[in-house]
Amino acid sequence: MAISKNDALRVAHLARIDLTEDELRLFARQLESIIEFIDKLKELDVSSVSPAAHTPVLKNVLRPDTIKDSLSKEAVLGNAPKSLKGHFLVPKVIE
Repeated sequence: MAISKNDALRVAHLARIDLTEDELRLFARQLESIIEFIDKLKELDVSSVSPAAHTPVLKNVLRPDTIKDSLSKEAVLGNAPKSLKGHFLVPKVIE
């Protein structure tokens, strides 16, 4: 399937990409090769393949919770530009 300049311009516009004329020609050729590849995939007989046959079994990959010593309040607030009564002091952002 041939991709026209207008088709490539439309896709570039939708993707918010500004292209030069040379880049537009390259983009059109790349889109064309992608569509050709998809057309080749459409020719495959997948009637004997069950849906999601390749999906791996998922398992929990999180580490177990362990209790660790944390930083003291003084150490944490030592990095703050400003603090007040043991809390971070930040400028008001809502009026």
